[in-house]
Amino acid sequence: MNASPSAREGAETTAIAPSVSSAQFLRAVLALGVGGFAIGTGEFVIMGLLPEVAKDIAVTIPQAGHVISAYALGVVIGAPVLAVLAAGWGRRALLIALMAVFAAGNFASAMAPGYLSLNLLRFATGLPHGTYFGVAALVAATLAPPGRRARAVGLVMLGLTGATLVGVPIAAWLGQLFGWRAAFVFVGVIALVAVVLLRRDVPDIAPAAGASPWRELGALKRKQVWFTLGIGAIGFGGMFAVFSYIKPTLIEVAGLPLGGVPFVLALFGLGMVTGNLVGSRLADKSLMRTIGGVLVYAALVLASFTFAAHHVVTAAFTVFLIGTTVAIGPALQIRLMDVAGDAQTLAAALNHSAFNMANALGAWLGGVAIAAGLGWTSTGWVGALLALAGVGIFAWAVASARADARRPVAVVCEGSVG
Repeated sequence: MNASPSAREGAETTAIAPSVSSAQFLRAVLALGVGGFAIGTGEFVIMGLLPEVAKDIAVTIPQAGHVISAYALGVVIGAPVLAVLAAGWGRRALLIALMAVFAAGNFASAMAPGYLSLNLLRFATGLPHGTYFGVAALVAATLAPPGRRARAVGLVMLGLTGATLVGVPIAAWLGQLFGWRAAFVFVGVIALVAVVLLRRDVPDIAPAAGASPWRELGALKRKQVWFTLGIGAIGFGGMFAVFSYIKPTLIEVAGLPLGGVPFVLALFGLGMVTGNLVGSRLADKSLMRTIGGVLVYAALVLASFTFAAHHVVTAAFTVFLIGTTVAIGPALQIRLMDVAGDAQTLAAALNHSAFNMANALGAWLGGVAIAAGLGWTSTGWVGALLALAGVGIFAWAVASARADARRPVAVVCEGSVG
């Protein structure tokens, strides 16, 4: 599918970046990726430290889990609000401010005295998440050589996916050794390092001419923006439907020893890194085919999990494949930039709100299936159905874009006939 008029408009209204060399581009992307690494580590490490958190603040483990939901809620709310309010900011200054807030939030979380304060602080810490990744993606795409926008975004996202493979295990180890608060201190330190690198290595890029909060809100008037967000919020939810319950499924169904769980989780992280790198390359070659193809691939992989989960080796390999479905991330990010017109900051930030909605939706529906007595492996079918729903939204988006592209032609023809 060729770029629609809105896609071309989006490309034209992107802020113009100063000319940079290949070395400068790589340093800038590295700085952006370190920020993503900090955010990814801070988001996921708490999941492995809930028992320690619960014991320290004197609540149950399910109650301690509310801090995860509080962070996700901060992401969902913060992404659109901060993107709109900071529409006129220079992009480097905005990235530094967002990362500084994230660092402060983690240091404050490490000192939280109790349940309520910890939840409020995790909510506040999640606020910069979506806007940071959205603006970082815009900066990377702006600096990228021609034809390599998705790969540039993929390199930024590599910080997030790489965190699941490296950052989270290190932070979890520190949390086990020195207490859960040490994990948040570690994340805060990484965020401060990111602030220094952003200041040093990212060019000072001005916002697009005429940028304003009202213009950013214009993204919400565009059908293709909503279609793309729907693909992310629903179609990507399948991965979370399975992964949210992967530990009990592996132990109860596959018979995996408890000590083998970290190994399989590492395979999932490796799958995410692989999917991110491959998906970004494919998106540069054919954006829309990559989105549609990954959705179909995800449906097949998730459905196969219901059968593969009964054996340790096949279950572990399928968990790796499930991780690779994150390949859709860079493609959706670029698609939002293309269809957002002159409201790119908000659209790019909303991509991460959509992914957090996918997290909540997938985990909830997977839990519904298990609670209904359908068994641990039923999450695979739930995930496959969500991916297929994403295929449906994708098909609707393509049909709508083609209809809109034909409409001006039809008007011209009518005029010529008269």
